[in-house]
Amino acid sequence: MLASASTIAPSVDRIFWVLVALSVVIMAVVGTLVLSFAIKYREGTRAYRGPLPEWMSREVEIGWTVATLFVALFVFWWAASAQLPHFLLPKKALEIHIVAKQWMWKAQHPEGVREIDALHIPQGVPVRLEMTSQDVIHSFGVPAFRIKQDVLPGRYTATWFEATKPGDYHLFCTEYCGTAHARMTGTISVMPPEAYAAWLAAQPHGEDLAGEGAQLFTKFGCSGCHGAGSRVPAPPLAGLYDRPVTLADGTTVTADEDYLRTSIMRPEAQVVAGYPSVMPSYQGVASEEQVVAMVAYIKALDQGRSEAR
Repeated sequence: MLASASTIAPSVDRIFWVLVALSVVIMAVVGTLVLSFAIKYREGTRAYRGPLPEWMSREVEIGWTVATLFVALFVFWWAASAQLPHFLLPKKALEIHIVAKQWMWKAQHPEGVREIDALHIPQGVPVRLEMTSQDVIHSFGVPAFRIKQDVLPGRYTATWFEATKPGDYHLFCTEYCGTAHARMTGTISVMPPEAYAAWLAAQPHGEDLAGEGAQLFTKFGCSGCHGAGSRVPAPPLAGLYDRPVTLADGTTVTADEDYLRTSIMRPEAQVVAGYPSVMPSYQGVASEEQVVAMVAYIKALDQGRSEAR
């Protein structure tokens, strides 16, 4: 058996073994019936071979079908209930940004520490991964944590885990992504919180994500429209994150990471009601890492409101 090193791993293992046991029971029942009928009705025996009574054919068929349906529905309900908490991303978690690229994993910690094909995390702390791809579809898979999440170009996906055991665990790309797909691997190192803090302090620190995003915000001229005192009509960004936004077509969306990314790369796709569509596209101008940093900066503008909640 694989190592079990996250809070979700035991529930995934339970589902696996229950499904294995159920499959064995069904296989044993069906196999026994097939074998016994093969022996009973083999050529030359005097077993009755006439038509079954109508009531037996009808009741048995309906009963078998309904019983199978109820078992399938129960298994679906039980497995879905066990997995549902994993899809509820924790609000308070260590947020790490992942950018997938043929053929490597690039990670950036909130403090600005960067890693390639490696990720150091503290034990016993929820870790939220905000991920995007720079080229094709990849998939972030860690067997020991029992997690797997597709990483898509042009949008953000997220997953989370809480590691329970210190050690080094394999990271794989579990979606075929090109000729060197098999070499797109990495190592996740789980460390006690004190050891993680010491490791983090010893790493070369660049600008944190929000600080890097603030510099890019000025570099790309965003502050000329969205900054304080600008004469260009543009939506305010402070307090925008995670708020509902009404678009020009009358629909309402939530200003999450995907919305912010789309607004930077394809602003014409979601024009805010009451504002002209004058923002230029940064597609091909800003890299995925730069967009990640600018999104982190916009989210940081909301930090005061988030802490107040």
